[in-house]
Amino acid sequence: MASGNVYTAALMEHNAHPDYKYELTDFTHEHEGVNPSCGDELVLRLRLSADSATIEEVAFTGSGCAVSQASADIMAELITGETVDEARRLGDLFIRMIQGDELSPDERDDLDEAYELESISRMPARVKCAELAWRTLAAMI
Repeated sequence: MASGNVYTAALMEHNAHPDYKYELTDFTHEHEGVNPSCGDELVLRLRLSADSATIEEVAFTGSGCAVSQASADIMAELITGETVDEARRLGDLFIRMIQGDELSPDERDDLDEAYELESISRMPARVKCAELAWRTLAAMI
């Protein structure tokens, strides 16, 4: 099981130094996500391969709490280079986890660093923050 501390080293690092928070100009897909309950907002942009099967690049812009921003950066890292179908599957796993479902060891491994956000599932006020980027992705693809 992941740590009981919401503010893990991974979350703090991704919030302080996001690798995927920038303006992507040659995107093929764009979708805005807003969490009206706390004001988190982001614009998620993807560049898909010519056959629209693979996610070549992911970037986001926006503002919000550490949880929403770090979750977006972790998600972007996880899905870059994946097929659209795999990104959907990973998104579904993350949403299940953050809503409190127990994942198998293999599913935890598949989520990689995103699994470190599991403890947020026990903080209902923060769940929507963690889900924002993932739900934005699901709406887009």
